[in-house]
Amino acid sequence: MSLPRPITIRQVAHEAGVSTQTVSRVLNDRPDVAPETRQRVQQVIDRLGYKPSAIARSLIRRRSQSLGVVIAELGQYGPVRRLVGIEQAANELGYSLHLSLAHPPEDINGDQILDELLSWHVDGIVWAVTEIGDSRSWKQDKMTQLPVPIVFISEQTLSFGPTISIDNRGGGALATRHLLAQGYRHIGLIGGPQLWVAARQRRLGWQDALQKFENRQIFEGDWSAESGERGLHQLLNTFPEMDAVFVCNDQMALGVLQAAHQLGIRIPQDLGVIGYDNMPEANYFYPPLTTVRHGLSEQGRLAVEQLVRILETDSQPAPEITILKPQLVVRKSSEMN
Repeated sequence: MSLPRPITIRQVAHEAGVSTQTVSRVLNDRPDVAPETRQRVQQVIDRLGYKPSAIARSLIRRRSQSLGVVIAELGQYGPVRRLVGIEQAANELGYSLHLSLAHPPEDINGDQILDELLSWHVDGIVWAVTEIGDSRSWKQDKMTQLPVPIVFISEQTLSFGPTISIDNRGGGALATRHLLAQGYRHIGLIGGPQLWVAARQRRLGWQDALQKFENRQIFEGDWSAESGERGLHQLLNTFPEMDAVFVCNDQMALGVLQAAHQLGIRIPQDLGVIGYDNMPEANYFYPPLTTVRHGLSEQGRLAVEQLVRILETDSQPAPEITILKPQLVVRKSSEMN
């Protein structure tokens, strides 16, 4: 049994008794169509179930209605949440996505990735590669000479393109100052891999708030719950007076809570714990985890909205920087008062 052929714009025009140009004007919501004609054409479109060709419309508009997205480390919570925001905003604004995964991000071939996306005739690009090691070594002149606009999601502020960033250093300080305000005085750190810019910035925020610290207060994890568990054991050995710990993501904090329970350490009475990310499950840890919310999905959404705004106004992308401020979410794991 053969599939039915798709309805064409010519069939709609014939049924409505108008030209194909008039049908096109109705589809594009042009004002130069009489109300009764618009209504008649729309009724025929609805009755026949006509679906305009996206390819044909893109040729007319000289736009593909698609955006390129370059991203990495989708096994981690942060990049996934950014991608969720990107996808939601693109869908709401009528754009499809061409996704390019950078493997590994610390040794990225930026030229090749950009050339592949441009071959798909994307209208613009969101560059959301996690900054690890030398992942920023791509050529800036390549970025600034692209035939399409590009918006960056970055842990750092960039001087050569629109950037949506998050104040991770401020977030680290916010978390640590909260622990100090609760009366904790000997605060350890379980950080992320120091190759990650975000991990270094959160550690700097912790240092800013403490001012005085020692290396024995620090454990470098790998973002996993298992490394959080190992981190607590090591810190208790090297820094036995520790009464609180800032853990640089919620997954590692989960490992800390598990280790504390096994050791008979009461939280928050014996040990205050604060995480980072405000992942949805954090409220269901035991005890519920105090953490830092930093708008990862919002970061992705804002990048798409800014890129589409540049496209719709046909403006030159300026090196505008938007920095999102983290927020503290206080729960039982750190409440001493």
